[in-house]
Amino acid sequence: MTDESKLLKQLELDLLDPAGRSDSVLLDRLIADDFIEVAASGRAFGKDEVLARLPSEMGILFRAEDLTVRLIAPTVGLVTYSVTRTAGGAPAVSRRCSIWRLDQKQWRMVYHQGTAELSQESAQSP
Repeated sequence: MTDESKLLKQLELDLLDPAGRSDSVLLDRLIADDFIEVAASGRAFGKDEVLARLPSEMGILFRAEDLTVRLIAPTVGLVTYSVTRTAGGAPAVSRRCSIWRLDQKQWRMVYHQGTAELSQESAQSP
């Protein structure tokens, strides 16, 4: 794994950590001004909404697994993984992807999407 790949993996984990999510200075530095997130519901929102929402989240924990980093170009990275989000004791599993861009020597997330995983009982073949 390259140094850039290790760094992107760590930055992604920092944004899942409660300390990182509550740090508005860190969030502002790591999230690009042109950031777009598409939630599992299909709703899209930008950086301002993230900065307004994340620092006030309480009692939400994330456990990431199978993080993979692919450098698409020297200044663009794709991070994919599975995450278990636990809020109020109820776990929910989703697949996530983030696109990071290197801007003036600082990696910033420009896109993030989460897609809920179906339970084995409700999963249907294509």
